[in-house]
Amino acid sequence: MVSRRSAGSPDWGGFGRQPAFETETVRFGETHVGAGSTSPWHHHGRRTLYGFVVAGELILEFGPHGGEQVRASAGDFFRIPAGLVHRDVNPTRSETVVVNLMIGDGPATIDVGGPEE
Repeated sequence: MVSRRSAGSPDWGGFGRQPAFETETVRFGETHVGAGSTSPWHHHGRRTLYGFVVAGELILEFGPHGGEQVRASAGDFFRIPAGLVHRDVNPTRSETVVVNLMIGDGPATIDVGGPEE
């Protein structure tokens, strides 16, 4: 079975998601993060997210007061454990493209006020 790219659905300003395949426990697709965009604080519930940065850079902020971060550049893989409160930041002046796979059940994204202190 083949899935064609669609226009996707922008969930947050500067972010566009293009799903490819989805079941109750697996979501596979592509996320486009606009230049200079930052997502709201969120987590993925009981789902673990595995990502591959195709183009650009992405900073994942997490931890107490959001004080920890991991930077992923084109060619890097990353993993976000289920329940980890974080936000995605594109620090560059160009779009970042990430191919991602979520495994688990329940809501895919849950917005929250921020990381625990």
